[in-house]
Amino acid sequence: MTSFIRALLLVAFIFGIGTVRAVHAQKAEIGKTAASDLSQVKSSPAYAELQLRRTELVSELESLLLDYNEEYPKIKELRNTISLVDRDIARISKVKTGESSKLTLALGKLMLRRIELEADLWNLQKNYKEEHPEVKRAKKKVEIYESAITDILN
Repeated sequence: MTSFIRALLLVAFIFGIGTVRAVHAQKAEIGKTAASDLSQVKSSPAYAELQLRRTELVSELESLLLDYNEEYPKIKELRNTISLVDRDIARISKVKTGESSKLTLALGKLMLRRIELEADLWNLQKNYKEEHPEVKRAKKKVEIYESAITDILN
């Protein structure tokens, strides 16, 4: 009986190793697919537009940081805008390979314009209440651009 149990344990062990190898192979394949998806996104015109704008903003921020501290209004504004660009880069990074044709230059420009409008809204909200007509107009513009972007990505 002891040799039978040993044989059974050996079979279970070998099967377990094979299962572990299969799981690792599946994970590696998923990783390759994800890398391929990201590669498709990074080679898209929309990604390039967003990355170009992000680079310009970071360059301007670093230049200002040589003379000013974090409390300087323009630095706060740049940090806010960079976070908006980062949000959209993350958003398009989730697009699947089969849908990467949606990541056009026009989409990138729509996203950048919406980011500009959101930055304007952010500045307005520092000075005015939500009920102010300028704030309402700015929100409406952001909504219109967001709707167009969502329509393209869905």
